[in-house]
Amino acid sequence: MQKIHIGFLGAGGIARAHAYSIQALKYYYSEVPELIFESVASATQESREKFARTFGFNKAESVEEFAKNKNIDAVFILGPNKVHFEHFQLALQMANIKFIYLEKPVCSSVEEEEAMKKLLRKSGGKVKIQVGFQYLQTSSVREALKFWNSGELGKPIHFDLKYYHGDYLQPAYREKRVTRLTPAPDGGAMADLGSHGISLLMAFLGDELQITGALQGGNFADVPDGSDLFSSLSLVEPHTGAVGNLSASRISSGTGDLVHLEIYAEKGAIRYSSKKSEYFEYYLEGSNQWIKQMVGSNYRPISGFPSGHVPPGWLRSMVHAHYCFFTGNDSETFIPDLNHGLAVQRIVRETANHLSIFRNNYKNGGA
Repeated sequence: MQKIHIGFLGAGGIARAHAYSIQALKYYYSEVPELIFESVASATQESREKFARTFGFNKAESVEEFAKNKNIDAVFILGPNKVHFEHFQLALQMANIKFIYLEKPVCSSVEEEEAMKKLLRKSGGKVKIQVGFQYLQTSSVREALKFWNSGELGKPIHFDLKYYHGDYLQPAYREKRVTRLTPAPDGGAMADLGSHGISLLMAFLGDELQITGALQGGNFADVPDGSDLFSSLSLVEPHTGAVGNLSASRISSGTGDLVHLEIYAEKGAIRYSSKKSEYFEYYLEGSNQWIKQMVGSNYRPISGFPSGHVPPGWLRSMVHAHYCFFTGNDSETFIPDLNHGLAVQRIVRETANHLSIFRNNYKNGGA
């Protein structure tokens, strides 16, 4: 059986989720490589050593030591947004790297985007790169996308996607997450949450979505003006002419963790909500009824553990994302490669410009 030695660049909360998901793979899938936690690196010695002890990594190293570790085959880039590009560059230069899992956002500036494109061309496909848009692997989203791609609903006309939290309404919550309150495109609701929404829309509608306008809301004294707490984009898909809205919020009270997608097309409509994650719904024009397509935790024909009727959770989609990453054995799902990540990042970056225009107009009384 293939052995893959894994290294983590980052030892925070998202790294814990990845460690769990990797360890859980053997319970969900019958054929996975032997995965060995080789090394974890982070800026703080105490945090990386504690992480290594807790999750069974062989070594806790500085980033410099990590870069020289020839045992590592797969790198997970899980640090703060501002170092994603730097760590991606570092991973590509390591001796034996075959896999790179890059958390979103893939980078923080147009210069880094262009540099990533060059690095991707230079790598020549020798390294498998997957971006951390785990929501694409939610079982119901996976099945909804397959149904959409069948063409039964026809050409899209208009759409709406919401990704809402409410936690940043609490001052104590904001205080603990100051690094996430940096100005867009490095920080803010659209970079953090909205990027998942952009990824979902692009999976259904293609990666050439364009912004026509943007709005920003929510003002707190401890949050920079350029860090959007709520933002909304007006979008157009140029080939089909489909138009719609995407909104991301950290300050929508009572929403919990809400992802809601609706697409209306010439022959019907499709919708999904994380509040009812065990199914998606579709409507065929003339039928006079919405059809509820139950999915549960089924990843047919690959896995149905623990049972097809059990509602899936957020971590379940991450487990499947890792299965796809390490094996490539799901031809029926959408895999977010670096080109997809860069397409999403283009919208995130352009959002910052549109929000700046909105703020300037609003402050000048022109909004």
